[in-house]
Amino acid sequence: MASGHYRPKQLPLYSVIDNGPPVTIAPQPFAPKQRGGGWGGFADSFLRFNEKAFRALNVKATAEFDAFGFSLQVQGGDRTGAIPLRSGQTNQVVGGLVVRPRFGWSGVGLVLAETGWPALPEFHELPMVPGSGREVPPWVLAGPILFRLQALLSQMHRGYQDKEETLPYPRGRILWHRYINESLGRGRWEQLPCRFPDLDKELQLRRYVRWALERLHLDLCRVGQADLIANTLAQLARRLLATLTDVAPQRPDGSNLARMARAGLANEVIWQGLEALVWIEEKRGLGGGRELDGVAWSLSLSQLWETYVEGVMRREAAINGGEVKVARLGETTIPLAWSDPMHRSLGHLVPDIVIRRGRSIQVVDAKYKAHLAELDHIGWRRFTEETRAAHRRDLHQILAYAALYDAETITATLVYPLRRPTWERLVAQKRDRAISQLVHGTRRIVLELRGLPFGMKGVYSTP
Repeated sequence: MASGHYRPKQLPLYSVIDNGPPVTIAPQPFAPKQRGGGWGGFADSFLRFNEKAFRALNVKATAEFDAFGFSLQVQGGDRTGAIPLRSGQTNQVVGGLVVRPRFGWSGVGLVLAETGWPALPEFHELPMVPGSGREVPPWVLAGPILFRLQALLSQMHRGYQDKEETLPYPRGRILWHRYINESLGRGRWEQLPCRFPDLDKELQLRRYVRWALERLHLDLCRVGQADLIANTLAQLARRLLATLTDVAPQRPDGSNLARMARAGLANEVIWQGLEALVWIEEKRGLGGGRELDGVAWSLSLSQLWETYVEGVMRREAAINGGEVKVARLGETTIPLAWSDPMHRSLGHLVPDIVIRRGRSIQVVDAKYKAHLAELDHIGWRRFTEETRAAHRRDLHQILAYAALYDAETITATLVYPLRRPTWERLVAQKRDRAISQLVHGTRRIVLELRGLPFGMKGVYSTP
């Protein structure tokens, strides 16, 4: 028998950039070897078995035919995250896919910290993703876990769970309607249905939370010196631990957590907190390299960018004056009245941000695309036709929004993300904004293309 430690086989983990070029998926191990190579008849089943995962991460998967034959390609959309990949033969997980943010994990971390973590990763009911635990920094998933545990602790402060029990003595609140119907009606006047806080379960749960927070704190501190976002979250973990000094840490018991989850808990906050404890108890990879595999998750970069731009616009409006309304709160929705409702293709127009300053209006649309950076680097002539068409659609959309308002001056602004060095260079050259004016009679529209850095270095909000 061969000696030495057994090393599990590393399953393939593919990586793409959001909105970046596609990558080709090799047939093995997703399909059995074919005599002539390729996928054989298993390409359709591969796409079908992975349809749910692709949809969760907004990944485009297509079959391509070229001079070299048939191939399968996947391309990232506007979400970052990780999903498992299933075999087209067995439907078992035999690989994974990570969509990395084009501005880097640090860029995403800076925006999350700058905006106070408004958009958190969404966890999907999918199997573990092989190898993804070592591909993402720990704060990407530790952040949402911390906020779940923080909400759980807050919920427990208000009383974790009320327990109902029939007792020979009063405790908590007597349920008089039950007493009349159940006890008096049956001649059992001494039996009192009561509702009271189940403090024993709350105490045990606090011990579980302390154990989980200590583990997260250790993971975050391991990289905290080199990662400011991890250090910020480690401080949050320390603050939460300071509220649990009255209990000793206890490793969560998976079966007990399952019983708590089944105990009629309708509260979403408690359920999510219990789920987070299960993940940590089962040593599911939350990033940073401790475990090989990780949970399936995704984060909308478009939504994150819109939130970031909203924050910038609100700060500028506070300085320059102006009333800010945002689509996120349903404040900018304008219905379209069609003459024939049967043929309407769009029911509403919804600008991201509308700022009113006196008799002028600014309409802002945040676009998570690289158009402005590409225009600066390669120019319009070298734009691909697909990118030109996308840029034209952006312009037509913002001009359609501008046409909705009646004001002396209307500024229609498209805001694109830039890498910080690119933004700093453009600001120094006074080229971070490009402006064109459209005048028709007494109506004037200022069209503005503006770049902002994805993440403002050195500006943070404490979670």
